[in-house]
Amino acid sequence: MPSLSQRIDELAARVPDAPAFLGVETVSWREYAARARRLAGVLVGLGLAKGERVGVLLPDGPGVHAAFVACELAGLTAVGIGPRAGPLEIRHLLGHTQAQALVSRPALGELDLVALAGELRAQGLPLRHHVVAEAELAPEEPLLVDGAGVAALSPAATEAAIAARRLGPGDLFLLNSTSGTTGLPKCVTHDQARWFAFHELAVDAGELTASDVFMSVVPAPFGFGVWTSHVTPVLLGAPTLLLARFSAEDAIRAIERHRVSVLAAVSTQFVMMLNSPALALHDLSSLRVLFTGGEAVPASRAEEFEKRTGAQVLQFYGSNETGALSCTTTRDSREVRLTTAGRVIEAMQVRLFDEDGRDVTASGRGIPACRGALTSRGYYGDPEANRKLFTADGWMLTGDVATIDDEGILRVVGRTADFIIRGGKNVSAPVVEAAVATHPAVALAAAVAMPDEVFGERVCVYAELRPGQRLDLDELVAHLRRQGASKETLPERLVVVAELPRASGGKIAKGALREDIRRRITEEKTRA
Repeated sequence: MPSLSQRIDELAARVPDAPAFLGVETVSWREYAARARRLAGVLVGLGLAKGERVGVLLPDGPGVHAAFVACELAGLTAVGIGPRAGPLEIRHLLGHTQAQALVSRPALGELDLVALAGELRAQGLPLRHHVVAEAELAPEEPLLVDGAGVAALSPAATEAAIAARRLGPGDLFLLNSTSGTTGLPKCVTHDQARWFAFHELAVDAGELTASDVFMSVVPAPFGFGVWTSHVTPVLLGAPTLLLARFSAEDAIRAIERHRVSVLAAVSTQFVMMLNSPALALHDLSSLRVLFTGGEAVPASRAEEFEKRTGAQVLQFYGSNETGALSCTTTRDSREVRLTTAGRVIEAMQVRLFDEDGRDVTASGRGIPACRGALTSRGYYGDPEANRKLFTADGWMLTGDVATIDDEGILRVVGRTADFIIRGGKNVSAPVVEAAVATHPAVALAAAVAMPDEVFGERVCVYAELRPGQRLDLDELVAHLRRQGASKETLPERLVVVAELPRASGGKIAKGALREDIRRRITEEKTRA
């Protein structure tokens, strides 16, 4: 199978003026190919060796996809950094991957990326070049490299370089981040071949065709965003509508205006759309499929979405690392689609293990693991994390506990990892705790999931304070912001206690804290 960049070249030749992207900016297939080629020429002209890593930190829009394709054309591996990442996460990802260049806007929100790149260089990171784009990498848009203008290679030199360096479907084309429970994010390895296999499943599950109009409101660097906006629309030759920043109202209006037929959104996002008064004011009858997931799918709200829009709600169960282990399809009953994770994908050879690594598939309950074409190659440059990700005989583990019944239907019943899943993003509780512990007033902290009707879970911190100290949430958040924490890791509730509860082994009894926050929320709702 040709690579993504080769497929884009084919579409640019066959249907040059057909839209590849809508929303932020309408970009044709010819323009998509031209934007990627121009940046590829710049990257090659900087002397970057084939296989080196390039950080890409851009908001959702045509530009981030053009940058990924430019890296592919130039034989470079893109390091996809989420647009909500804070300075600590950015430094970690660029440093861990030894990225030689960064492609970004001058700033992202309040974060001055030009100043940050300079600081990272001064700290010893091998960041040789910073390519700054003002917008979406259009050919007429000036690019700055290390503060100065730059000329790309000539068209002939660019084509020669592409012919010699272009990545193939089996090459490492992307590194993206996933939350770790003991430190900063890990980097997951991606080749295009795994996403091509995923695409085939998605086409079958959703009966997708070239006549569909896609809308992905999941950030491009993450696994869900990769297949819904970067891979499947290209392979089908279908347009994708992108929003620079998600809002329920903007998404609803865009679906009506562009007659979107396939929506990709984490559960929090479609719940926000249901909660918006705009839903009753706009015609969403063009929607026929909503792919969701990233967190538990609330069955009652999914059913409401189906009734109000006419779309079928589908999901893949898996992770950034594993790909999909099970899925629901348009052919499944509503009960299967909305109350389970669907049927196990036979080609993924799904097994169940206990916490000691024993195969307990026959029991029907355990930690799901898989081997198949959809899995990543594991974590980049992290052998210790890979030892935990794989069983001794090579099965890739999830962090969940699930059951599989006699019909092959998988249901997630719990999780083993200490994560808070906020709006589809895994937030590591130990990472939050370590950050909170840097506040001088905090003696000990524990982060747990706080139930939330919109985001599924939010970050709640319980804290023991040092003698004579006081602390409120605003002061704690301000401290964490000064430390460079990413937005998703910021606590949204602080409960100060005289002493954190302990389990029999001396560890903090997080189960008791989860029960306590659920009780507090229930009592607050009762009083309201």
